[in-house]
Amino acid sequence: MTSNDSQTTAPTVLVRSDGEVDKETLAYAREKIDAVVGRPGLPAVTGEVRIVRAAAHHAGHPWSATAALHVGRREVVVLAEEATGHEVVDQLQDRLRRQTDKVAHAGNNGHRAEAPPWRGGSDTPRPAEDSGKPADSHTA
Repeated sequence: MTSNDSQTTAPTVLVRSDGEVDKETLAYAREKIDAVVGRPGLPAVTGEVRIVRAAAHHAGHPWSATAALHVGRREVVVLAEEATGHEVVDQLQDRLRRQTDKVAHAGNNGHRAEAPPWRGGSDTPRPAEDSGKPADSHTA
């Protein structure tokens, strides 16, 4: 098995390969991953993408891809398996886009889930955002 390391145009996302991954597939992967992580509005993205081609010819999905990225302060992990290099890269790109969109939208609206009381959060209900009234609270 061979291992190739190469830097993408996004300065901190490394694309690696294992097995017999051709240069065309790596270039295609770099292009697709850069399209996802280089979008405006995303926080800084760092991490690694690994493209693997299994040596066994009998495998139904010999291509796999794993992305482990930090998008801002959140971690995004995506896995994909397919029959060809281009298919696995396309699937990886779709899944990365969905996950990074979730991170971007979660970070932009300023709303974070309240920690449960056993993790230091308040056990008092918070008021609804659009009404100025506190949430109904009933004692048992």
